[in-house]
Amino acid sequence: MATPDSIKPFSPEEIQRILHHLQQPAVFVDMTCGWPVLHWTAEHLSGCLGDKLIRFRLGRKKDTNTPVFETQCSYVEAKLAHFLSWTWGQAGTDVGPFFEYPKSEYWAYADYKYIAILLQDQPSMFEDVKWSEFGYEGRNGRESTLWIGTEGANTPCHLDSYGCNLVLQVQGRKRWHLFPPEDTVNLYPTRIPYEESSVFSQVDVLHPDLRRFPAFQGARAHVVTLEPGQVLYVPRHWWHYVESVDPITVSVNSWIELDVDDMARVSEAVTKAVVCVLKSAPSDDNTDDWLNPTEEGVASHNENMQYVNLAVGAYAQRQSGLCHSELIRDPRDTRPVKRDSRGQIRKNSDSVRDSVPFSVPYGPHLTPVRCQQECSPETRRVTIKHLEVGSDTPQRTELASAVGLHQGRYECSPGLTQRKSCDCADGTPENSSKDYEEPIKTTITTNDLLDCLVHPDIIARVTKLLLQRHIGNHRTMKTS
Repeated sequence: MATPDSIKPFSPEEIQRILHHLQQPAVFVDMTCGWPVLHWTAEHLSGCLGDKLIRFRLGRKKDTNTPVFETQCSYVEAKLAHFLSWTWGQAGTDVGPFFEYPKSEYWAYADYKYIAILLQDQPSMFEDVKWSEFGYEGRNGRESTLWIGTEGANTPCHLDSYGCNLVLQVQGRKRWHLFPPEDTVNLYPTRIPYEESSVFSQVDVLHPDLRRFPAFQGARAHVVTLEPGQVLYVPRHWWHYVESVDPITVSVNSWIELDVDDMARVSEAVTKAVVCVLKSAPSDDNTDDWLNPTEEGVASHNENMQYVNLAVGAYAQRQSGLCHSELIRDPRDTRPVKRDSRGQIRKNSDSVRDSVPFSVPYGPHLTPVRCQQECSPETRRVTIKHLEVGSDTPQRTELASAVGLHQGRYECSPGLTQRKSCDCADGTPENSSKDYEEPIKTTITTNDLLDCLVHPDIIARVTKLLLQRHIGNHRTMKTS
């Protein structure tokens, strides 16, 4: 039975406290009763948007053991009415540009649609999305994005560099496969295709090629199927692969800014500068479509360095402001300063409240997204067995050996020289010489090099060094 509109399981203040303590994805239930956005079905939106053209991404329905990146998709500009006719397969109806793409072979996705732009002629609809009930005062559809897809439509596994994520399912169901930040080593991160604020995984998480990506077997998948009316909280830097499982799905999300985004912007600026320099250089192997369609073009190195300096300057300025604000804080309070949805520093009025031990109130209205390994070890073992290629014993033994070599070790690109685990500073294998394996003869490409140079862990180290030097020099100049 639905919760009455006037009664919600948690108040905005309670949700803020819950989010402050949540360390894993969780689903809020019965928090959106009465939100007008729940009427935003594809059919309803078609009536609202009329003849407005929307860009759809189309991908082939086939298992290739590789992610379907946006650079590999086709694109059409169509009305939502065309999309609906194509999806339902209505004979004799106008499907517009979709006629070139058989429904049996393709899925379609209108993703990353900023509601502020899509509905700019109907700004009153912004108020249909009520993130203020989650404690984000003033946040609504204007700060949200819309996603409309068919069964099979998906977003490749990736992590978002900035903020955390709140996702409301409106129509149909979507299945989320989430992995904690600690699993980065098992997900083979890459910045090709390049998109600012998105770090992609090279692994097709539903049909992984464990010969190329053996460490993925150690990844800890947290899986949930999001139902209409439910809201999923995705913590910062959690990897996620998302797939529509019903004929038509509609969802709305909002990325919530965090204080640590200031440093993340510096990291993204550094990454962009490095990627653009190497991928723009003439080279025999630089022939791939490396720039995501969401990017507006390749910026010059001068522009990218300006971006780096702006990001570092903004970080330094923010840190200076935080240092000033901390003069009036309790010196024993070491938590980062909180900010509201407008970026303003909040008064730390809950310091006493938060000093009391807090337990996340899991129950019928708040459910954790649990790790599959925790839920069913047997299922996990069957899943991994199913993922293995072939059934002959030597093949499984070889695969298990490869997994053992890679688990818990940092990997750049799967096509490079493979060796035993190494714990020694000089690169000497910790195992005996009899375990030595001959290097695999292969050519290192620009993308292989980038997978190492802009690996999230490497970029994090570079960012810290850059900020230490810049801010240190800046402070020295001010005091001299």
